[in-house]
This record gives sequence, structure tokens and C-alpha cells, in this order.
Amino acid sequence: MSTATRAATVPAQVSRPTEPPSGRRGGPSERLMSRTAAMLVMGVFTLYFLVPIWWLFVSSTKSSAQLLTTPALWFADFNLLANIEDLVTYRDGVYLKWMLNSVLYAGLGGALATLIAAMCGYALAKYRFPGRETIFNVVLGGVLVPATALALPLFLILSQVQLTDTFWAVFLPSIVSPFGVYLTRIFAASSVPDELLEASRIDGAGEIRTFFTVSIRLMAPALVTVFLFQFVAIWNNFFLPLIMLRSEELFPVTFGLYTWNSQLNQIPELRAYVLVGALLSIIPLIVTFLLLQRFWRSGLGAGSLK
Repeated sequence: MSTATRAATVPAQVSRPTEPPSGRRGGPSERLMSRTAAMLVMGVFTLYFLVPIWWLFVSSTKSSAQLLTTPALWFADFNLLANIEDLVTYRDGVYLKWMLNSVLYAGLGGALATLIAAMCGYALAKYRFPGRETIFNVVLGGVLVPATALALPLFLILSQVQLTDTFWAVFLPSIVSPFGVYLTRIFAASSVPDELLEASRIDGAGEIRTFFTVSIRLMAPALVTVFLFQFVAIWNNFFLPLIMLRSEELFPVTFGLYTWNSQLNQIPELRAYVLVGALLSIIPLIVTFLLLQRFWRSGLGAGSLK
């Protein structure tokens, strides 16, 4: 090729337009529209979730007479502290008993369910034994079964051993979490290295000690997730106490507020107690989430460094 021909081809190569990299082809206006649309959708869903809580807070500050005669989303007389005092003193503080029952059902039940799920999921992930996949498939089947379908069989079983209308009638079914077993099995398989377990065994640690000192720390983000899911599920559980309990002193707070709400025609002043009680009942859920969310952040950070 001559020098003139080579020189003629160079400008053609230099002047060839370069395509923008994939993912950056949209101009500034298109990116602005996408961001605005995303923020608009997020704003709508934020309002959807926060407006009922705002209404509940505003309604809890009103007296029974003001609930139906004042604007629903704005304050009248701020009587929140007085309403709380009336609530906790009503019928010798039965509401506080319900809150304590819910804390015991959800706190102890969630913690024990998390521990059992962690052991089962870890065993299914790290040990090889006959029937392992069959057991895991049965657990997956348990995830698909709705809780309402199990309520009647549970009632019949517990009635045979005379445990209905007792603390155990609600507590024992709460410590089983098929979803927790599924989640911990997946997480243990990916986050607990087999080499680390072998090193622990070479150092003389037994299987139980290895699980509680090594594996459970690596599985902490999954365990927090299982606990929060189980805590919220037990706290909001309504159908199981409905069929199992008859004694008022054993009611969780959700079922206790339901019984008050069903008596509004006979006792209208219970309307304010139901609203204030509902507002107070969501505080433990918020506090639990705020206290445990740092474990999620630490788990994500640890995963990004691996």
C-alpha cells in the first residue's frame, strides 16, 4: 500500500464516530425522567404506608367524642397521655397482660424458632446423609402450606393432650418455621466454607462447638432475617389464638384488641382504647427492627469483601 493510500485511510478511521458504552446511551433528559418516575413511585408507596400510621397516631390523641366529629387526619385536643393512662388502667391493666403475652409468644417463640431453623438448615447444608434432599423437599412443601390449613389439625392434636387454652397452645406451633429452615440452609451452604469447618475439626472442636462458635457467627444476617420474619408473624398472628384460647389473661394483644373492637356497639368508649392500643402495639415491632438492622448492614459489608 502506497503512502498516499495509507494517509487517505487514516482520517476515515479517526473520524469514525464512537458509540457510547451500553447503559449510558440515554441523554441527561432521559435519565432525569427515569429518576423522577422512580421517585414518584416511591413517594406514592411511602404515602400508602405512612398515612394509616399517621391517622392512627392522630386518632389516638382524641377523645371518644372527637373521633367522629373532627378531621380524620388532623389533631383536636392532644390527649394522648391521658388516653394511654386510661388504657393501661382499664379493667386492672388487662392490656398490659396482653402486651406481655405477645412479647413472650413472639420473643421466645421467634428466638427458639430461629435456633431450630439454624440447626436444621445447617445440617441440611453441611452434612451428607441418606434422605437429605427428601427432607428438604418436605420442608419446602411446608412453606407452601398456609397456616390456616394447619389450624384445625393443630387444635385437634393439642386438644388430645389437653393443651388448648394454655400458653403452650400458641407457643409450640410458633417455634416451627419451614421458611427459616429453607433460608438458613441456602445461607449456610454459601457463607460457611467447608475448609473452615475442617480446620475447626482438626483443632479438636466437636460438631456442636463448631456450630455455636464458628458457623452461627457467619450465619448471623440470615438468623436475624429469620427472627424478624418469625417475630412479626407471631406478633400479628390472629387465627391461632382465636381457635386455641378462651381465657382472656392468655390473649395476645392483637386478639385482645379484636375482642374489644367486637364490643363497640355495647361499650362505645372502647373505640379510643382500641386505637391507642393498636398504636402502642406497633412500637415493639419498630424497636426490634431498628435494633437488629445493623446486623444486616454488617452482613452485606462482609459479603462485599469476600
